[in-house]
Amino acid sequence: MTENEISDKIIGCAIQVHRELGPGLLESSYEECLYFELIQSNLLVEKQKPLPLVYKDVKLECGYRLDLMVEKKVVVEIKAVEVLNDLHMAQILTYLKLTKCKLGLLMNFNVPLMKSGIKRVVNKL
Repeated sequence: MTENEISDKIIGCAIQVHRELGPGLLESSYEECLYFELIQSNLLVEKQKPLPLVYKDVKLECGYRLDLMVEKKVVVEIKAVEVLNDLHMAQILTYLKLTKCKLGLLMNFNVPLMKSGIKRVVNKL
């Protein structure tokens, strides 16, 4: 599957979760439910995947964790905030660079309509 095909499935699952739960819950609730939906869609999903930082050829365990990594190609960062800001965008861009993935989805579930809470982020390798 391509990154675009994977992201389409992820977005569909996120919309389904948001329809069921609505806004107002903790990020961890949305993460668990989205993880469940993606697994049910027969996608390979890693949850809270450790992400080391390599600095001058030294692998440092700095405590970074990806919310979800789907099919080893798409990074999903889940938020439940009033508004996405530049820091959230910088976070997912950093994760994309560290993983060398091309595509990330920044998803804010604390919105009335889920499609308005989704930012598609491309890493221009």
